[in-house]
Amino acid sequence: MPLQNRVTPYGEVVALQGRGLMMGNRGVLHDDDRHVVRSFQVKRWIACVLHFQGRVRQVMTPHRYTELFFLDEAAGFSAGHRPCAECRRDDYNRFRELWEKAVGGPSDADSIDHRLHAERLDGEKKRTYCDELANLPDGTYVVLDGKVHLVWGTAIFEWSASGYTRRRPRGRRPVEVLTPPSVVKVFKAGYHPWIHPSAVRSAAES
Repeated sequence: MPLQNRVTPYGEVVALQGRGLMMGNRGVLHDDDRHVVRSFQVKRWIACVLHFQGRVRQVMTPHRYTELFFLDEAAGFSAGHRPCAECRRDDYNRFRELWEKAVGGPSDADSIDHRLHAERLDGEKKRTYCDELANLPDGTYVVLDGKVHLVWGTAIFEWSASGYTRRRPRGRRPVEVLTPPSVVKVFKAGYHPWIHPSAVRSAAES
């Protein structure tokens, strides 16, 4: 039985097979029996690499932060996470630079986390908004026909826990957007998130 430590593009912490390409942190979410008892502890939601300086962790160690896993960076952004300032310093600095350009205002970690927290949640529920699919940059997550999709190139790719599956033409239509609006602005300014290779395979097969 898989642990409840996978994160969907909605930001939900669920039990699914596989780990994905990135790890995340929202504080201590689990109890001593490795059961998740809260969806977040802190406003600092970060996305990390799986390997850094040879560090080894026992997943869901009592009283230590809960290791969360995303399919890829785009899924982590959709859930409301941003690059870690330690293990992903270059990505973090690039994100801050483009945040200043596209969003404006302070770009220190606390200010970014405060704004993202307001954009990702409406109480305990995922905060979303509507936009035209043609207006959205690569890396954005949307909901179309009840299914979650990644916007990438001229297509959208249906998300699954183990990789992207169905490919559809992007087209022009209104959609529900899952990725926080400030992150979408950063994408438009030139930040390109890491994407699971299944999107490339799906495009090639199509």
